[in-house]
This record gives sequence, C-alpha cells and structure tokens, in this order.
Amino acid sequence: MPANPQVPEPTVLRLSVYLRVLSRLEAEETDRASSATIGVRAGVRPEQVRKDLSYFGEFGRPGLGYSVPELRRHLARILRADRELRVVLLGVGRLGSALLGYPGFAERGFQVVGAFDSDPEKVGVRIGPHVVMDVQHLRFVVAELGAEIGILALPAEAAQQGADLMVEAGLRAILNLAATSVSVPPGVAARHLDMTRELEVLAYYLPG
Repeated sequence: MPANPQVPEPTVLRLSVYLRVLSRLEAEETDRASSATIGVRAGVRPEQVRKDLSYFGEFGRPGLGYSVPELRRHLARILRADRELRVVLLGVGRLGSALLGYPGFAERGFQVVGAFDSDPEKVGVRIGPHVVMDVQHLRFVVAELGAEIGILALPAEAAQQGADLMVEAGLRAILNLAATSVSVPPGVAARHLDMTRELEVLAYYLPG
C-alpha cells in the first residue's frame, strides 16, 4: 500500500503504537477490542483511534469493535511490518555499535544487513554478527541485498555527507540520529531523532 501524503505524521506514529497494542492483545488471546480498549492501552482517546483508522478504511463494526487479528494484519501491511525490511547502518561509533547489538530490530522485522564506516581502524572489525565494511562499498551492498532503510549514526559534521552517500546508494528512507538535520531530495523520506532535544522537552515538564 503506497504512502498517503494526506495522512498526518502523528497518525502514522500512533499506528505503530496501535500495532504493538494489538500484538499484545493477540498474545493475550483477545479476539475483539473496542476503540476504547485500544485507546486506553495506547494512551489516546477512543475517537482519536477511530479517526486515525478511518484514513485507511472501515475496520470495525458498530457494537462489536475490531477483530484484533484482522486489524493487526491490516496495520502491519500499512506499516510494511508484514515483511522483512533490510537496513544498513552508517557510523559505528558508540551509538552505532550499540545499535548493532539491539535485538528489537529483528523482533519487529527489521534486518540489519550491513554496517559501514570510513575510519580505517573500524573497517574489518567484527561487532556481534557484523563485520564493518568500508563506506565505499555501501551502494554495492544496498543493490545486492536490497536494503531499503538507512540508519545514520555519524557526528553532526559528517551527517549531511553520510545522508548524500545513502541517497546515492539508492536508499529511500533514512533515520538520522546525528545531532543535526539533513537535507534529502524529493522521494526520500528522512526522520531526525535528536535524543538531546527529547531530554530537553522532558526537562521542561519537571516540577520547579
């Protein structure tokens, strides 16, 4: 299912939360769930659940709620979580190295198929199941293994160059973990996760 540009980004973010809620409900052998049940577990109002889902069709039945297995399958398909997605990582410093050992990617269907760096001292080093490759081989690995998503874990001063290399290699989705934003051309999706910014937002809510 192609991405719908009319769907607000916050809705897409909540779909991921709903998918996790539905996976837990299915593991609990819950066959049907109302928007209220999903909303409580997702931390949103029932009407928000219904509005978010309405962008993608009619899934529930009045008075009966949603079929948990059916809705989970629909959301998995919408989020491409019904198939393995291959990921490459650029930058194996402390953060990148830690991500290579994170089991949550594989559990959610994201398979890291390559780790890259430009530092000669890091190239050839084994980190878990991965041997770090020279960034010069990025485009060949992307083409050969069909990688679709790139994780950018470089210092801020190298982030844009790294993003450019990912785009040139054929990646069309980039998760940027550098402490700066990057520019990408039309047709390439990029998300920026700045952990310092998130901490600053949390600090704002601290009492006193």
